[in-house]
Amino acid sequence: MLDALNRYWFLQINATPDSAPWLLTAAQIIARDVILIIPALLVVLWLWGPGTRLDNRRQLALKISLALVFSLGISLTIGLLLPHPRPFAVGLGYHFLAHAPDSSFPSDHATAAFTLAIALLCWHRLWSGIVLLVIATAIGGSRVYLGIHWPLDILGAVLAALMGCLLSALVCSCWGGPLYRQLLALYRRSFAFPIRKGWVRG
Repeated sequence: MLDALNRYWFLQINATPDSAPWLLTAAQIIARDVILIIPALLVVLWLWGPGTRLDNRRQLALKISLALVFSLGISLTIGLLLPHPRPFAVGLGYHFLAHAPDSSFPSDHATAAFTLAIALLCWHRLWSGIVLLVIATAIGGSRVYLGIHWPLDILGAVLAALMGCLLSALVCSCWGGPLYRQLLALYRRSFAFPIRKGWVRG
């Protein structure tokens, strides 16, 4: 029953050769490129965190990074232990984005995007979490629309993201302070020159 629903939902969302070219192009950009906001945001938070509370922003970057490591590790483990073919691998629907025929469940892109969204909801501001939640939903929906993921792959990504954030919160509550201080010391040694020049914040 669940597999039948997954296939039905997929066919309702999946693009066809008659879909508007501009919509396909927009979906490809969202599905492939928008994910780059995650590393960009983490770099900005760490190197040039706005405002005077730089330590808080760097600790946020650390918590998000740990959450990403955990959630993507969970996603990878599930994919290895419970491989599931992508829609185009079973000849269903149409696909408009080149992708290897590896395991589809859960979506790594959606996992990363929802991890950031949930992290911001929990540890930053409601508005920033909502904005990223919309973006994560667009990324996951675009990948279904383009035929390289099932709808349940996106739901699995949300669950992996929740687990990753929970594990990050647990680790940071126990060892977050010492870990942050060690990373900060390493950063200040490694980036001593650009810090002295004022290119990045110390």
